[in-house]
Amino acid sequence: MEKKGNELKDPLPMKSLLVLFSYHHKNTEKIANVFAKVLDAHIKTPQQINPEDLQEYGLIGFGSGIYGGKHHKSLLDLADKLPKVTNRKAFIFSTCGVPVALAGKKFLEEYAAKSHSKLREKLQSRGYVIIGEFSCAGFNTNSFLTLLGGLNKGRPDAEDLRHAEEFARNLKGEPGEKE
Repeated sequence: MEKKGNELKDPLPMKSLLVLFSYHHKNTEKIANVFAKVLDAHIKTPQQINPEDLQEYGLIGFGSGIYGGKHHKSLLDLADKLPKVTNRKAFIFSTCGVPVALAGKKFLEEYAAKSHSKLREKLQSRGYVIIGEFSCAGFNTNSFLTLLGGLNKGRPDAEDLRHAEEFARNLKGEPGEKE
């Protein structure tokens, strides 16, 4: 922060980055694109990241689909290679193919919290402060589900994207839409 007389001048906008692994239906990429627009952030894959280069970012989002109850291996492997930092801001995001229509929103929230735990622990052990977590349903056609037409067809949907935008605005400290 710069001082102007006795007043503090607003700091420059925080430089943000999203580290994303998304394939199959690009569910998580759809969410990341909303975050990127609100946060004016770049999006890179774990393979494009040099862990030392992350020092230049004030906020980093780490996200992927959920596979076997955790984030994609490439994201977890990157987290293991991150240098130690002090109080660096980060957030975690994901999409998952659990049957939300049957299980309900509360189940999705609990499943996401549990699924985020491995990545959360790795980031916190490196000195990152997790300032938020986001998850929503994603279209899933894995295994036999393709025979049934998949689960969560059309997800993430417009409402999921609206929630993602609101989440990102909250990360920036901007007020969201009033409901």
